[in-house]
Order: sequence, then structure tokens, then C-alpha cells
Amino acid sequence: MTWRGPTHRTVDGEKISGKWCHVWRRHELLSDAYSVEDLIVFADGAIACGRLTDLAGLERMLESGRIAVTDPGAPAPEAPENRWGARYPEPLTPEGFLLEVADLVEELAGRPRTDERCWEAVRRFQQAPTEANRALLRDAYLAIPPHRRVYCLGDMDLQDRPLRILLTEIGQRVEGDGPTVTAGMHREALDYFRDGDEAVAREQEELSVRHADDPTTAGHPTVVLHETYFPGGRPADPGLSALRNDFPAPVRYAGDTYPSVLHGYWALSTADESDRTAVRDAPTADEAHERGGRATRRDDWPSVRLAVMAGLLRAKFTQHPELAEILLATGDARIGYTGYTESPYWRDTRDDRGRNWTGRLLELTRAELLAAGISWPTGE
Repeated sequence: MTWRGPTHRTVDGEKISGKWCHVWRRHELLSDAYSVEDLIVFADGAIACGRLTDLAGLERMLESGRIAVTDPGAPAPEAPENRWGARYPEPLTPEGFLLEVADLVEELAGRPRTDERCWEAVRRFQQAPTEANRALLRDAYLAIPPHRRVYCLGDMDLQDRPLRILLTEIGQRVEGDGPTVTAGMHREALDYFRDGDEAVAREQEELSVRHADDPTTAGHPTVVLHETYFPGGRPADPGLSALRNDFPAPVRYAGDTYPSVLHGYWALSTADESDRTAVRDAPTADEAHERGGRATRRDDWPSVRLAVMAGLLRAKFTQHPELAEILLATGDARIGYTGYTESPYWRDTRDDRGRNWTGRLLELTRAELLAAGISWPTGE
């Protein structure tokens, strides 16, 4: 089953994370008619498909045929001639789907899934390969939804075969039609897991060297700069709105002074000197945006606009220490620059069109201020 997301619902002000997939739901009046619908699973165990229910309710819907997990009109898949040699998972069944939904609830709630618990059992068996631990490992493996078992080791070539060998008693055939297990095959299976552990350890060591400059502690939460209007004039304490490009803070840049970053950006984008002056002298940043957007653009503007914006922001915060303090107070947070009036090139959006270049350049400017020896405010 392909799960999509993320999604959520809100309960008493709390956001409950969820994911969703498609299922076939039987028509209320036509017993042989089905339509594709969304089934949404949430971290608190609630399940939505037409109405809100839980895992027990979903089980009843599957048993009654009100919901089908495969196309009811499609022919049933043929069983493999040889289970050991099959290269595809077991068919999806209602029972397996219930196990998968239960697994998804665990994942959304931040608890281990069945495949993760299986890996824990593998580690326990590696440390002490007793029959008791083999039985625990077998139980952990069989708890994985059957159609997901071939993926539990993350090995596209061997799939779950090393695990199946390890779980089969010596002298018995794997799956009844596979090879007869020997003590040597058990040792090879354990070697497979040991070699995998060693490879992971080598990769982690290499990454620790290559990523040696990664932060070692959690960073500040994301700061979002919302587009805000002040009909009665800007307050004495503008807060984060001071970081917006339309904030009135004179900026000296490229031989001229502009009332705001937005004035400078649109003025410098124009091809004609008279348009540049008109944009610079606009009474508000919004008017500067309007005038600049209607003017003829410089031919090289797509290639240089990023550098111009970087220069304007650098000028704004080096020329206004009080604004630099507001920027530095964001710590190492990611800065999301939102709104509606500026291009998705400059702002954050809910889809993949938003490139958030303003937010990214603000983060760069913040780093440059720190590199120049200006420290974060202490709040004292």
C-alpha cells in the first residue's frame, strides 16, 4: 500500500499527524459497486474513511466488505510456484493491511514499527544466538505485515532471505521448498548481519569526518516573517516585521539612498534612469513595487538580482545596528519569508514553487554579521 502525506487533524487545539492512502469503498445501495476513496490514519489511532473510526472499526469494515484494499474487479494474484525463489512480496490481504495500519499508527506516534522491532531482535540474537532468542526473532519477523517482510532488511538483492535462513532449523527446508539449512548457512547468515553492521559503522565514521562541521545541538525553531499591514502606522516596537523588505529603513547602496530594501530592489531593476528615480521616490514600498513592476527591466536583471538583493540586505543591517539586533536574535533559525505580493522566487510557499531567497539571504546576512564580530544579543 502506498501511503501519502503528511496530513493532520486538530483536536482540542492539538495537531494530530496523519497519512493517507486509497482504498475501495462499497456503495451504500449498490452492493457490487465500489469507488476509490481516501483512508486516513492518525497518530492517536483514529481512522477516517467516510466516518471516523478506529482499528477495530476498520477491521469490521474490512470483514463486511464495505472496504477493500485491492481492486474488487481485478483477478486474484497467482501464488508463486516457489516461495523461496519468488522476487515479489506476498499479496496484500485485509489482515496484512490491518497490521500495516497498526504499524503506521506506531510510526506516527513516534514508536518503533514492527520492522524496527525485528532489527532489535536481530541485534539480541547476534549478541546471544540462543534458541530462546531465535524464537523471539521469529515472533518479531512474523509480526511484520506479510506483504512487507521482503523489504524488512532493506536489501534489494537478497531481500529477507538471510533472516529466513536464520529462522529455519538445521535440517529443515526454508519455506518448505527452499534450500535445506545447515550450520554453515546459519553462520553465513550471521556473517551477513555482522558485515552489514561493519559497513554501517564505516559509513558513519566517514560521515562523521565529512560532516565534522555539523551542529552538535538542536537549532532554534524556524522563524516565519509574515507579510503584515499596519493601517494605523507601524508600532514603536516593530518586532520581526523590521526584517521585511518593505520596512522603512533608509539604505545607502550603489551610490544612492533608498527608503527601504524594496525601493532599492525595484529601482535598480529598471532599465531607464527616469523610472529608477520614480521608483526610488515612491511614497511607500507598495507604490515602489507597483512602479517598478510596470517599468522596463534591465536585460541582465535575472542574472544579477540575487546579488543586488544580497547587497541591499547587507547594507540595511550594517547601517542599522538596532535592526541587526533583531536579526541576530533569531539565532541559527531557518527564516521563512512568506506573503502574497512578492514573487515565489523570494518567499516561502506551501508548494514547491517557493524558493525563499529572501529568507536564505537573511540567514546569510546574519552569518556575515557574526563573522564580522557582532555577537548575538543576550537579552539583558
